[in-house]
Amino acid sequence: MAIKIALVEDDEIIRDNYAEILADEGFEVVVFGTRQHAINYFQQQLPDIAILDVGLQEERDGGFKLCSDLRRLAPKLPIIFLTSRDEEIDRISGLRLGADDYITKDASIKFLMVRIEALLHRIEVITQGEQMVKTAAPTVKKDTMLFELGSLKVDRNQLKATWKNLPLELSLTQFWILYELVANPGEVKTSDKLMQAAKICVEPNTITAHIKTIRARFRDIDSDFDCIKTERSAGYRWLDKHTE
Repeated sequence: MAIKIALVEDDEIIRDNYAEILADEGFEVVVFGTRQHAINYFQQQLPDIAILDVGLQEERDGGFKLCSDLRRLAPKLPIIFLTSRDEEIDRISGLRLGADDYITKDASIKFLMVRIEALLHRIEVITQGEQMVKTAAPTVKKDTMLFELGSLKVDRNQLKATWKNLPLELSLTQFWILYELVANPGEVKTSDKLMQAAKICVEPNTITAHIKTIRARFRDIDSDFDCIKTERSAGYRWLDKHTE
């Protein structure tokens, strides 16, 4: 069965061009020109991956609203923004709302395909992991999927994390970036290493935007949060306050 991609783009010519290219790559493509048409469809059935523009007709930020609504409907669905808006604030906004990637329309088709395949591969790996947990021998304890570090609790089975017993609103990409940081506290993680952990292929500034979003999620709960440190020209590391 072909992978189904939902493409939400208000420009008919651009929409048709991308739809044709994706279909030629073997994907089943459903297209929408407005946020409302798209969300009506998503409430009935979900694609395997969603590609959204930011501006949708009269709604300058319609894609952001759609991303937020779609993320509530499908917490694990891969979402990519494909847009002409290249300001950092737009990139951060999209990732903060739960998108897994943010690509500008000047990127090559080959580049877009690599990003799509990386996200689909990640979902495949996660699904396989979930099946392994379900079929594991009874002697395997569920708490082996739980990880605690100070006020942070990470559940790899549920793909959820809490800080001071309050839930962190993270996308799948952000969850795995966070897990990679806390699994070895104090160790510097490069952007490449974080990409590998999240099983994505993105630009370094997209990782930077994800880190900013993760910090913001912690600070929504704890305004004094400062456990993720940026090491200039090197990467990021988690500061374990219990050992420093």
